[in-house]
Amino acid sequence: MMAGDDVVPPGHDDVVKQWVAVSLTHVEYPKGDLIGQGLAWFSLLPFCIIVAFITLIIFRRDLHTMCFLTGLLLDEAVNWVLKHVIREQRPITERVLYTEYGMPSSHAQFMWFFSIYLTFFLFIRVYTNYTWVDDLWKYAVSLGSFIISIIVCYSRIYLGYHTISQVFWGAASGFVLGVCWFGVVQLLLTPLFPHIASCHLGEFFMVRDSTLIPHVLWFEYTSSRTEARSRQRKMTARKSQ
Repeated sequence: MMAGDDVVPPGHDDVVKQWVAVSLTHVEYPKGDLIGQGLAWFSLLPFCIIVAFITLIIFRRDLHTMCFLTGLLLDEAVNWVLKHVIREQRPITERVLYTEYGMPSSHAQFMWFFSIYLTFFLFIRVYTNYTWVDDLWKYAVSLGSFIISIIVCYSRIYLGYHTISQVFWGAASGFVLGVCWFGVVQLLLTPLFPHIASCHLGEFFMVRDSTLIPHVLWFEYTSSRTEARSRQRKMTARKSQ
C-alpha cells in the first residue's frame, strides 16, 4: 500500500484516516493532524543526528566523536539482530515500513543510547567548572536530550509504528548499551587515542586526540586567534619593508 492510501489504524475502526508521508521520508502521519505531523518530524531526529556526526567527523576528526558514532552504529546493529531474533510484529503492518518487526523500537533504542552516552560524556569527559552554576549548561543539554528522547518514543506509539512494550524495551536496551559502550571507550579505547593520533595513518588523516584538553572550544578559538594575529604581523612587516 502506498503512502496516502486510506488506512484504518488499530483502535480507530470507526474512523478512516488518510496517512501522508513527511516529504522525502517514509514516516507517515494522519493527514490534517498537526500533532502527528510534528511527531513525524521528531521521528527523523536519529537520521539528523547521524548526519551531524558525519559532518563533525569530516571537519574535526576527533577520536571521541568517532567512538560516539561507532557506538550508535553498533547500537543499530544490535537492534537489527534483536528484531530478527524476537520477530515481533508491529501494531500496524498495512503501511509502508522499513521492516515488519517492531521489537525493540530502533528509534527508542537509538535516542536513549544517544542521551545516556551524551550525559556521561558531558559530566565525565568534558571539563568541570569551579562551581555547579557554571556547569548548568551541561544539565540543560542532558535534560533536553532526554526530553527529546521521550518525545521520539511517544511519536512511535502515537503514529502506530510500535507498541508501548516495544518502545519501552527499545529505550531500556539503548540505555544499557549506552552505559556499556561509554565504559568501553573511557576505560579501554581512550588510553589508545595518543597512539592512534600519532601513528602514520592517524597523521595522514589528521586525526585528533583532545582527551587532555580541558576546554576544546576555547583552545581552538585561542589557537586560531593567535595564529591569525601572528600571520597578520608577518604580513604587516613584509609590507613595511
